[in-house]
Amino acid sequence: MNFDGTILLVDDEPHIRKFVGLILRQLGHGKILEAGNGEEAIALYRQDKPALVLLDINMPIMDGMEALRELKKIDPDCVVIMLTSLANRKSIEDALALGAANYLRKDTPKEEIAATLAETIAACFEEPSP
Repeated sequence: MNFDGTILLVDDEPHIRKFVGLILRQLGHGKILEAGNGEEAIALYRQDKPALVLLDINMPIMDGMEALRELKKIDPDCVVIMLTSLANRKSIEDALALGAANYLRKDTPKEEIAATLAETIAACFEEPSP
């Protein structure tokens, strides 16, 4: 995998940030920023321009859907993967309609999360072979 950009991991639960961060590091991604809500995420995005954002849907202050809308206003090409503990199909469809690249359920087994992250990162960032 040729991706070496900064990743912004946004979740109000520190243990989820630690868990997903561990998976990302095992995939070879070391530069990870963290935010606990959508408002912090917007500020960090403006400051550091991360290549990839992993964004929880349910958070205090500013939820993930509102943050996704704001991120897309700032940078229509930003790559966002939504994190959710919900099985709510409408939330997932809404996020994808707003421009999310993919979504991950937090209760998915670690190996499947890693595979989905690797596949999405490859699809969004790797140059196609000539």
